[in-house]
Amino acid sequence: MIVTVTLNPALDLTYTVDALVPYGTHRVAAVLERPGGKGLNVAGVLHLLGEPVLATGLLGGATGARITALLAAQGVRAEFEPIAGETRRTVAVADGRDATGFWEPGPAVLAAEWAAFVGRFRALVGAGDVVALSGSLPPGVPIDGYATLIALAAAAGATTVLDTSGEALRHGLAAGPDLAKPNAAELAALPDPAVAHQARTVVVSRGPQGLLAHTPAGPFEAVPPEQLRGNPTGAGDACVAALARGLRDGTPWPVLLADAVALSAAAVAAPVAGAVDLPTYRRLLPAVHVN
Repeated sequence: MIVTVTLNPALDLTYTVDALVPYGTHRVAAVLERPGGKGLNVAGVLHLLGEPVLATGLLGGATGARITALLAAQGVRAEFEPIAGETRRTVAVADGRDATGFWEPGPAVLAAEWAAFVGRFRALVGAGDVVALSGSLPPGVPIDGYATLIALAAAAGATTVLDTSGEALRHGLAAGPDLAKPNAAELAALPDPAVAHQARTVVVSRGPQGLLAHTPAGPFEAVPPEQLRGNPTGAGDACVAALARGLRDGTPWPVLLADAVALSAAAVAAPVAGAVDLPTYRRLLPAVHVN
C-alpha cells in the first residue's frame, strides 16, 4: 500500500483564461475543482494509474467536508483526522503556457489534534508500505512533525518519501527518510544543501530539465525528450507518485527515474494538479534519456 500524508490540504480551484494580464479583468473559460495539497495530488495520480493508495492527514470545516466528498466521488480511500479549523483553498490561474498560484494560509492545528493524528498514523502504517509525506506544515504542527512521522514509519517497517521545503525539509531530513525530493530551489534554500544527503536517496527536480538523482546505485540524470506547455502545478507531485510506486516495486533506478520524468511531463499536459495525460505519458516514457 502507498500511504500519502497531507497535513495542509486544500480545495484546489483552477481557473482557465486566454492570457493572464496583471491588474486586468479576466473572463474565466473554465473552473475546475478538486481535492488538493501535494499529498492529495500524489494520491490522485496513483489512483488514476490504478494503484492502491490511502490518503491521510488533517481536514476541517466546510472546505474539509467538500474535499472528503470529492475524494469519495473519485473512489480514493481516505482516513483523515478532523480538526476544528477551516481547511484552506488554493487558486491556480492557467493560461495554456504556465500557471499563477494563490495559496491561502492553512488553519491552526491544536496540540491535541496533532497528537490524535500521530496516533492515527501509527495505526495506519505497517511493514511494506511506502509513505509519501508531502507539502507544507500548517500552523500548530511542530516544525519537526515530518521527522516524527518518518521515525514512526521506519519503526513500522515502511519506506518514506519526503517532499517539502524550508525548515520542514531541514528537520525532516534529520530523521533520515529513504528518499527526499526537493526541487532545485528548495535544495539551494537549505542552509547547507549537503544535509539533503541525510536521506538515503535524493532526487532533485529541475522542471523541464528533468531529474538529478543521488541513489545507492550511483548518480543519474533523467531528461525528458521534449518540453511541454501547460499547467506545471502538479508535476512534482506526479514525480513523487512515480517514485513511491517504484520504491514499492523495487524498480531499478534508471527505469524508475524515466517513469518519474515521463509522468511529471504528462502532468503538465493535464488541466489540473493531481492528474496526468495518459497518452502523453505512454508516448514520452520510452524516449526519456537516462545517464
